[in-house]
Amino acid sequence: MTTVVKPPVKAERTPEAVRPGRRRKRGGAGFRHRLRRDWPLLVMVLPVVVLLGVFHYFPTLGNVIAFQDYSPYAGIRGSDFIGFANFSRMFSEPGFWRAVANTLSITAVQLVFFFPIPIALALLLNSVLSSKVRNLIQGVVYLPHFFSWVLVVSLFQQMIGGAGLLSQTLRQHGHQAVDLMTKPDTFILLVTAQSVWKDAGWGMIVFLAALSTINPGLYEAAAADGANRWRRLWHITLPGLRPVIVLLLILRLGDALTVGFEQFILQRSAVGGGASEVLDTYVYYQGLLVGDFGYGAAAGLFKGVVGLVLVLAANRFAHMVGEQGVYSKS
Repeated sequence: MTTVVKPPVKAERTPEAVRPGRRRKRGGAGFRHRLRRDWPLLVMVLPVVVLLGVFHYFPTLGNVIAFQDYSPYAGIRGSDFIGFANFSRMFSEPGFWRAVANTLSITAVQLVFFFPIPIALALLLNSVLSSKVRNLIQGVVYLPHFFSWVLVVSLFQQMIGGAGLLSQTLRQHGHQAVDLMTKPDTFILLVTAQSVWKDAGWGMIVFLAALSTINPGLYEAAAADGANRWRRLWHITLPGLRPVIVLLLILRLGDALTVGFEQFILQRSAVGGGASEVLDTYVYYQGLLVGDFGYGAAAGLFKGVVGLVLVLAANRFAHMVGEQGVYSKS
């Protein structure tokens, strides 16, 4: 019996193993091709990058004064380095912790009462069949976003203030007038209502854009299978909105210690500092107004670090539940 000897089979080499140099060259050529193709877009975005660098990232280096006994006359180089003394003094101040507690309380109330309202408005507006009615409602709800806080507070004062429309109506019907603008106990609900009226339309636009990306064929297939409107909402619409909801929730948690400055400083004299003192106004009164810039920078740096930790923690939790979050997993 003859034995047939087969020639050895050569292992097939992948293109990466054959010509790695050519692959690198092709990648470089691809980058140059994309650069030639997209250079108008890069030129358009260049002013934004410059503005961010000049007015945001470069001034961030000034946080070094949080560790100094900073004097604007001596400058950063001439001011004495005092380490964590500003932070130690800040953490021992009862007023600082009161401002932090007020800020977190307002953030929690706004997450419960304010955050779901743009989602509900988007869902309701998306169900309106007439495009003219939908555009009219969208414009009316979105318009207050462009109002200044001075105008918003003035409008609320005219409506629910001591001499406002609500008090005048109550007096005409023989009841005692109420001034909801000067009650510290309900101030947290007041500022939440103002934020809802001013910015709910802005959030609604974001969720309407997310709704437009959902495939209409899914609704048609679900309706053909006998799913009613609520089932289509629960199994199609809300899962389609979930990535945007998670993303905006993470970003809102990153701003947990930033609830606004102008809105609170305008109403501080009406309700007092105990109810309206938040971290931004605390930095202004305890740091900038008295010229203690190092102390104010320490409070601002603390707010930024806490926001960063909250964003990282919330983003990690988003990855655990299967969402992408602000950035994807490496």
